[in-house]
Amino acid sequence: MSKLTPRGYTACVDAYLTPKITDYLTGFSQGFQNSLKDVSVEFMQSDGGLCSIDNFTGYRGLLSGPAGGVVGFSRTAYKEREDGKPPRSVIGFDMGGTSTDVSRYSGHLELVFESETSGVTIQAPQLDINTVAAGGGSRLFFCSGLFVVGPESVGAHPGPVCYRKGGELAVTDANLLLGRIVPSMFPKIFGPDANEPLDVEATKLAFDKLTKEVNAFEMLQQETRKGYIARHFTPEQVAIGFVQVANETMCRPIRSLTEAKGFDVRTHVLSCFGGAGGQHACSVARSLGIDTVLVHKYCGVLSAYGIGIADTVVEVQESRLVDYDNANALQDALESLERLEHQATKNLESQGVAYVSTRAEKFLNLRYDGTDYGLMVQEPDDGDFKGRFIDDYQREHGFTIPNRRVIIDQTRVRLIAVASTGSGSKLKQGGQHTPTEPVAISQTYFEDVGFTDVDIYNLPLSPGMIISRPSIVIDSTAGVTIVIEPSCTATVTEDLDLEIHVENRANASADKESEDFVDPVKLSLLGHRFMGIAEQMGRTLQRTAISTNIKERLDFSCALFDQTGGLVANAPHVPVHLGSMQDAVRYQIRKLKDSWLEGEVIMTNHPIAGGSHLPDVTIITPVYESGKPTFFVASRGHEADIGGLTPGSMPPFSVNLDEEG
Repeated sequence: MSKLTPRGYTACVDAYLTPKITDYLTGFSQGFQNSLKDVSVEFMQSDGGLCSIDNFTGYRGLLSGPAGGVVGFSRTAYKEREDGKPPRSVIGFDMGGTSTDVSRYSGHLELVFESETSGVTIQAPQLDINTVAAGGGSRLFFCSGLFVVGPESVGAHPGPVCYRKGGELAVTDANLLLGRIVPSMFPKIFGPDANEPLDVEATKLAFDKLTKEVNAFEMLQQETRKGYIARHFTPEQVAIGFVQVANETMCRPIRSLTEAKGFDVRTHVLSCFGGAGGQHACSVARSLGIDTVLVHKYCGVLSAYGIGIADTVVEVQESRLVDYDNANALQDALESLERLEHQATKNLESQGVAYVSTRAEKFLNLRYDGTDYGLMVQEPDDGDFKGRFIDDYQREHGFTIPNRRVIIDQTRVRLIAVASTGSGSKLKQGGQHTPTEPVAISQTYFEDVGFTDVDIYNLPLSPGMIISRPSIVIDSTAGVTIVIEPSCTATVTEDLDLEIHVENRANASADKESEDFVDPVKLSLLGHRFMGIAEQMGRTLQRTAISTNIKERLDFSCALFDQTGGLVANAPHVPVHLGSMQDAVRYQIRKLKDSWLEGEVIMTNHPIAGGSHLPDVTIITPVYESGKPTFFVASRGHEADIGGLTPGSMPPFSVNLDEEG
C-alpha cells in the first residue's frame, strides 16, 4: 500500500502510543521477581494474535480488547453440525456499557489493513470489528419527534437514573422498567456510598416525565397535521420503543459486515457476549432474521477467555506494485511469499514462544488499477489469486471492471503458532448444576404481549435442559442477564452453553395498524434503516472510485428519495450537494413523467435541473416494484474536468454556461 497520508497518520499514532505503552510495560514487569526476564509474557494485538512483550507496539494494539472477544467466539461458536454440513458462519455481538462491537467469522479471522479510529486513519492489520455507540449506558432522547439512543453515554458515574447518582435515562433504565433486569438479583453497590440497590422508582418517575413529553408531541401533531392520529404512549411503550431503536442501531453494523459484503445475514449464528448483550440478543436476532443465538458459558468474560486461548502471530509483508498479468509477476510474488514465510519463522523463533505447530496464511493484496481500495486475497487451493479477487469484488460490490488491470500491491504472510497444550488456558466450570426449577418468578414487558410472568434461573444449568417459555437467566458471578423472549426456546448444551432458537414471527402490532400510521418509534427505526443504506452507498462509491476527487477528496454525496423525489435519508456527506439533489430528482420526475424504463439511469448536471456547478454530476437510479419506480437513489460527485474555457471547468470570468463546460 503506497498511500502516504495514512502511513503518516499511523507513524504519528505509533510515535505517541508506543513510548507510553513501553513505560507501562516496564513498570508492570518490575512488579514481578526478576522483572519477568525468564517468563514468557504475551499481549493481544488488534489482529487477534499474541506477540511477545518486547514486540508489542501502540498502533498494533488499538483493538486488543475487542480482538480477544473475536478469538473467543470464533473458537467456541464456530462448530461442526450434527448433520455433517459445514459450520455456519458466526456474528459476534459484544454489548457493553458504552458501545457494542460486532464482527464476523466464517472459518478464518477477517482482517482489514486500513481503518479509521477517532478520525485517524491507521494502516495496520486489524480484525474487522465494527463499533457502534450503543450500550447499556447510552442516553435516551426524544428529539424532534424521534426516539434517539446515544451516541452520548451516561458513563459509570453518574450512570443511569437507577444508579442513584443523579444520572440521565439510559438503555439500562429502559430494561429495568421493562423487567428485563431483576433488581433483587443485583448486588447493592449503588448510591453515593455504593451500598444501595437499583432505584426502580426513580426510573419510573423519569419515564413518566418523558412519556408526557412524547404524548404532548403526538397531540400537537394531531392538531397541526391533517389526518394525523395521535398515539397515546404508556411509559412501558416508550421504554420498549427506545430498546427497539437501540437494537436497530446495533443491527446497522451487522448488516455492514454481512449484507454490504454480499453475505446473507440470515444464514449466520449470533454469538452473544458482554455484560448487556444477553438482554438484547433475541430481539437483535429476530430483527436480522437470524434463527440461532449462542450464549457461551463464559459470556461475561469471553474477551479475556479469548486472549487466554489465542495463538501467537507474526506478520510480515513486502510492497510489490506490479501488474498481475506482467511476465513473471505472479511467480515473483510467490517467491516473495516463500521468503516472507522464512522471515516470519525466524522472527517467531527469536521470541522464544512455546508452540506445537505453525500455520502460514499467504496473501496478495490486489486492486483494480486506479482504485485505492484493495482486497487481501488468501492463497486459493487452485492458486488463481486473480480469479478469487474478481469473485470477491463481485460479491462485495456487485460488479467488476473487466478491461482494467489488476495490480499486486503487496505480498503478506501471517504465521500462526498454535499454542502448546500445556498453556493452561482452559477454564473450569465450578459449582453444582442448578435444578431445572426456576429460583423465582417475575414480570417482564414484551412487545405485542405486555407484562407476562417469566421464570428466573441462575447459571449454571443442567446439560440438556430446555426452556420453552419466556425466562431470564442470570449469571450473578459475571453480572450477565440473558432474556429469553416469547417464541424462543433455549437448550443447555453439553458444554453448558445456552443455544436459543428464535422464531421469526411477524410483527403483530404492525398488522393491527394501517399502513399510513407512522409513530415516533417507527420513524426512528426506519430512519436507521434508510441511513444505513445511504452510508453503504457512500462506502461502495469511495472504495470503487478511480477519481481522486471521490476516493481521496471525498467530494461526493449519496441519498435516498421517495416516489415524489422528496429526500428520505442522506449520509453525512457534502451539504451543498445534499441541499439541491432533491430538486434534481424532482426535475427528472416532472420531465420524464411515466416514460421511465426499468434499467435506465439518469445522469444530469444542468443547474436548471437541480444541479450546482457543472463538474458536479448526479446519477439518479429508480428502484422498481411492479413495473413502476417506487423510490430513487442518487449519487453526486465532482468530475475533475468537464470542458469549458479552463482546466477544471470553473473559469471565474465565464459569462455563459457553455464557457464552464
